[in-house]
Amino acid sequence: MKLQSTNYPHSFFSINCRGKLIDLSSPKIMGILNLTPDSFSDGGKFNEEKAALSHAEKMLKSGAEIIDVGPQSTRPNAQFLSASEEISRIGKVISLIKKEFPDALISLDTFYAEVVKFGFNEGLDIVNDISGGMFDDKMFETVGETGLPYILMHVNPTYESMHEKLIEDDIILNINSYFSEKIQELRSFGVKDIILDPGFGFGKTVEQQHQMIDELEHIGFGKYPLLVGISRKSFIYKPLGKQPLDINDETQKLHRKVLEKGAKILRVHDVPAVKKTIDSFLKN
Repeated sequence: MKLQSTNYPHSFFSINCRGKLIDLSSPKIMGILNLTPDSFSDGGKFNEEKAALSHAEKMLKSGAEIIDVGPQSTRPNAQFLSASEEISRIGKVISLIKKEFPDALISLDTFYAEVVKFGFNEGLDIVNDISGGMFDDKMFETVGETGLPYILMHVNPTYESMHEKLIEDDIILNINSYFSEKIQELRSFGVKDIILDPGFGFGKTVEQQHQMIDELEHIGFGKYPLLVGISRKSFIYKPLGKQPLDINDETQKLHRKVLEKGAKILRVHDVPAVKKTIDSFLKN
């Protein structure tokens, strides 16, 4: 497979969110809003509607343009929820945010087609599916029907194996082969706007994830915007003997590096710190 990287960091991308064209020529911040009691670094803080709305407001005012609503933790050994349980957790959070902040973009972190349908009716703008359509065979069809942009993440093929380190060949070739196959499938269901997520924290070794950062410009064929989610990931803090909340400086250095290599969306917990990193990057 031939790798393409020509001018990728400076490429122009846009996505259509319910008729609104979003320009990705400047990097965007996706703020993480966990509605879960068991997320590894902020579980239980924002799983009530009032607290969730307050945190979304804080992130938007700090520079986030996308709020990623997550009803289910996908950390290792997390509690597994059904689609109906996810919907119950989401409640009116999406519609409340859209009502208070109509210009905000809302993505929904789910691998259930049924939850996507619910989110769409609540005002959802982007589907963020960690499973690449592999945990629900109706996902791609549903996304095609909604017309929403879709975040395609590289991951192992089952929920049970998503954190297992199965990849032995070159990680970049593996990711690109996976993306090529999945993009073709998504196109067959009429999905037009696709964002690629290399899947940091899911089934890769520490060395593979640093290779992904070093060679990010080779991921995605230079034709699709890249989302990078490395915030509070263990491949950063565990080798340093630190905790998830203690690696801000190291994370911002890596954020700067992925921006230089073409990342267009950063999925993060600490919005103000990332806003400073992006502002500095854009000045140079």
